Amino acid sequence: MKIRWFAFIRTTGLVWVLLYHFFVKYFPGGFVGVDLFFTLSGYLMTANLIDQYVRNETIDIKSFFKKRFYRIFPPLVLMILVATPLALLIRNDFIANIGQQITTTLGFVTNYFEILSGGSYENLFTPHLFVHTWTLAVEIHFYIAWIFAVHFMTKKVEKVGQLKGFIFLSSSLIALVSFLSMFISSFFVDEFSRIYFSSWTHIFPFFIGAALATLFGIQATTPAFKRFSSSVPLKKLGIAGAGSLFIMVILLFFLKFTSIWTYLFGFLLSSLATAVLIVVARILHERLPDRKEPAVLGFISNISYSVYLFHWPFYIVFNQLFGNLVAVVLTLIFALIFAIFSFYVLEPYLLGKDGKLFGTTLSLKPYGKWVAATGLILALITSGIALFAPKIGAFETDLLIKGLNQADTQMHQTKTFAEKGKASAFEISEGVTIIGDSVTLRATPQLQAAMPEAIIDAQGSRNTLQAYDIMMTSIQNSTLMKDVVIATGVNTIPNYEEALNKIIEDLPNGHHLILMTPYDGNAPYYDDPVSEKHTQYVYSLAKQYDFIAVADWNKVSKANPQIWEGSDYIHFGGNNDTTIQGGALYTQAIQDALAMAKDMPVKNVVKSDAATPTTEATTILE
Repeated sequence: MKIRWFAFIRTTGLVWVLLYHFFVKYFPGGFVGVDLFFTLSGYLMTANLIDQYVRNETIDIKSFFKKRFYRIFPPLVLMILVATPLALLIRNDFIANIGQQITTTLGFVTNYFEILSGGSYENLFTPHLFVHTWTLAVEIHFYIAWIFAVHFMTKKVEKVGQLKGFIFLSSSLIALVSFLSMFISSFFVDEFSRIYFSSWTHIFPFFIGAALATLFGIQATTPAFKRFSSSVPLKKLGIAGAGSLFIMVILLFFLKFTSIWTYLFGFLLSSLATAVLIVVARILHERLPDRKEPAVLGFISNISYSVYLFHWPFYIVFNQLFGNLVAVVLTLIFALIFAIFSFYVLEPYLLGKDGKLFGTTLSLKPYGKWVAATGLILALITSGIALFAPKIGAFETDLLIKGLNQADTQMHQTKTFAEKGKASAFEISEGVTIIGDSVTLRATPQLQAAMPEAIIDAQGSRNTLQAYDIMMTSIQNSTLMKDVVIATGVNTIPNYEEALNKIIEDLPNGHHLILMTPYDGNAPYYDDPVSEKHTQYVYSLAKQYDFIAVADWNKVSKANPQIWEGSDYIHFGGNNDTTIQGGALYTQAIQDALAMAKDMPVKNVVKSDAATPTTEATTILE
């Protein structure tokens, strides 16, 4: 039995996800479209299991998994076989370690692969081709756990009413515990992707739908439902449906992935709004039996799963090759073509049937050998790519090589430094020490070419507090040069002000301090853009202390959008040309600050008798 208007809910969920992936700047909350699917899926699965028990007094687990297999697996495999070779058109970062991605996708553990990889859902320099299948992993985990749980319940009850009671109580309890796990965990994680991907913390929408299924169902309804559905005014139904849709629109425009409120209330609100839409659709199905839903909704609903599967890898590839608008158009075209082929042609063929689309019979039976040969060729190509793809991509390789080169350079510089005499009245050697993060590491070739004598200590994921530790180690080893550049801040920490103040306080007399402003192009989408606050605090420190100069990478970055095309908007350079250009601009920002520092006094703090430090600038440099 097909419930009319459920197609509208599926279509809404798909549109929300597409808007989020294509235009995240304007639709930052579109990721809640996934929770529409989760809630509806929990409702449909549970209602169908109850109906099956009513008909047969048992649950056929084998039949359930067979149907799920033929619906889920063919388009998933087709997507992998098409997307993997297509990725050869773009930089090899996207096929690095692709074999492991394929394995985790087919094993339905993508969500835990992403958690263990430690990446952020929104801020990956190289988004995984199959990261979107994390939703499928969570759904399969729900299917497996719930089918066996419901089957166990059927062995303990004698009437369908008892079964519904058990399902309602257990699903409500699981939904509550799962939601509270997300709620509480959100206060303790430093990266929300962990609880977003986790099956346990993000499975509660399924169980909200499951609890709802015991009350409204599909075929196995109750007299109470009949009375309620026949008595509720259509006007109130319309208001409830419009109100729920309005909530989803508000979430679409204003919810942010990095906001704690998303995890405290956002996902719960989207699931509850979906539950109301399910109730409205279910009652409208009963009240308006002669009213047909638009055929286009049914069509989109049928192919929604396949469109979801294909759109992401297509969008990644096309977005690397063309501008965003062209990429969106091409993605929609090809995703629709493959989704239609999968649902209306391939899946019926694998079941031994002919497909039908708009009254036209579509059969692959006459082309069985061609289908098998094509599938084999794609499988061999995909397997070859998986076997011979690099373990790490060009970006990671670039950082690794630059890190090794940096270490080698530091060894030579340390030897030279030991042989040099002290150059200033403060017994400090002239020169530059640069303490930076992965962005600095990316610009190392340009920095070394422009400043071959500079000591560069850069490392991925380094934050400002760690930069302080590096500075203190250099002080203890007497290797800190006169001009000290701190180029961190994009790896945000809540106590960045304290870290910067410690650097200023413990920097010895006789040094210039150059603070680089961080740039994170994703900051406009954050609820709390710490990198931008860090930048503003650096400006205030430069006004407060006359020995501090600013290397304004934030300003340079915003003035040169071309260096961010195809990047994660944290590490410049989507290709070799923009990487070189970005490194040159980064280097120039530091050189400009160093030139400014030449005309500035060095730090000279004299402590008063009351042990209160006061700053007296000095120009005695030699």
